[in-house]
Amino acid sequence: MTTASVGALLRTWRERRGISQLELAGRADSSSRHISFVENGRSRPSEEMVLRLADHLDVPVRERNALLLAAGYAPRYAHTPLDAPAMGALRAGMEQLLTGYEPYPALVVDGTYTVVAANRGIAMLLEGVPEDLLEPPLNAMRLTLHPRGLAPRIRNLRQWRGHLLAQMERQIALARSEPLRALYEEVAAYPLPPEPEPGSGTHRPGGPDDAQAPVPYIALPLLIEHDGHLLSFVSSISTFNTPLDVTVAELAIETFLPADPATVKYLRSLGP
Repeated sequence: MTTASVGALLRTWRERRGISQLELAGRADSSSRHISFVENGRSRPSEEMVLRLADHLDVPVRERNALLLAAGYAPRYAHTPLDAPAMGALRAGMEQLLTGYEPYPALVVDGTYTVVAANRGIAMLLEGVPEDLLEPPLNAMRLTLHPRGLAPRIRNLRQWRGHLLAQMERQIALARSEPLRALYEEVAAYPLPPEPEPGSGTHRPGGPDDAQAPVPYIALPLLIEHDGHLLSFVSSISTFNTPLDVTVAELAIETFLPADPATVKYLRSLGP
């Protein structure tokens, strides 16, 4: 690749972040003149400068390798398969975390929402999903939004679907991922199931009285049916701090915390 290629890539990332050349220069301890020369191909940035600019532009680790290659340097970040022996300690740590979170649901996904690990809480939510949708590789977005997946059981589907699609849109804006964009287009096209009938018989785990009590949600809840009970969760997503491997950089751990005492009681009643 030519020097102009890395300049064009850097300009694309800068414009995507809405940062001027002057602002980027100030952040990277450089000059707007040098940034301009790099972007138009008149100056070849050093390896250190490529990484510094990528850091200030919040370029994903996978794309930092692409910038380095475009500038004529070797990739800096490894891309180790998750099943490689070198990832043994990471896999064990994630499994311990997921198991320790039970009976509450938790899972680990990669950059395109492929499920790489999940606990029994997730398995509980997936009970009754058609077998063809559970064939590996599982995809969390497909399972959630597919009209034969979890979608018909999600009582606030329109809100939750909007939340998930907005989340994917932010990720697409952050990373140049064609597979993620293709997944977004697929799940966004799924038809919405009919609105549930009022008084459909679904009740909160603690009984009819609990269903009448207002719940002071701290975040948008996932309201989902399980075996005739309405469960309520708020989700949290964690990523690894300062990853140095593409695989690790794209992993995310999502945990679902019960949003009301009735859901806690019901999940604990299911036993180990």
